[in-house]
Amino acid sequence: MRRVFWLSVGAGVGVYATHRVKRKVERLARTLSPEGVAARAVTTGQDAGARLKHFAADVRTEMRAREEELREAVRMDQAPPELDGSRPRRILRARYTIIDDEKDGH
Repeated sequence: MRRVFWLSVGAGVGVYATHRVKRKVERLARTLSPEGVAARAVTTGQDAGARLKHFAADVRTEMRAREEELREAVRMDQAPPELDGSRPRRILRARYTIIDDEKDGH
């Protein structure tokens, strides 16, 4: 009786494992077929195009922000703010640095 039980358990496990392996092989064959490769290439190309559009939008946004920072620095150079006492300085907001005119050569 035990032998029949273990024989049927082994046969069931063998059938199940064979079925699972067959499904995985079929899925792999579909993805490696010309149609599957073409579909994956199209999807990858579309994703890359979307990522490139997002990247270009980020670059434009940061470019405008940096340009505004530089314009502000130039405006401050042309008409520096009045400070309360000491020598005049330029403040570059982009790098958060203060440049003394004596060290800068101006």
